[in-house]
Amino acid sequence: MSLWLNAGVPATQVAEWAGHSVHVLMRVYAKCVYGQEDAAFRRIEAALAWSRSGHCTSSDGR
Repeated sequence: MSLWLNAGVPATQVAEWAGHSVHVLMRVYAKCVYGQEDAAFRRIEAALAWSRSGHCTSSDGR
């Protein structure tokens, strides 16, 4: 499961596949998740660019 988490599979999906809650999954595997900070920042930047391009329909930017 740590491989899946490190590959960027969302914790909610890994927990479902494993038959665990996200809480249990992260309690056990959080210490095994490495190197996702850069990927997370890239996803945030992409989402911000997407919302700035007019794709976001709510008035509060969500």
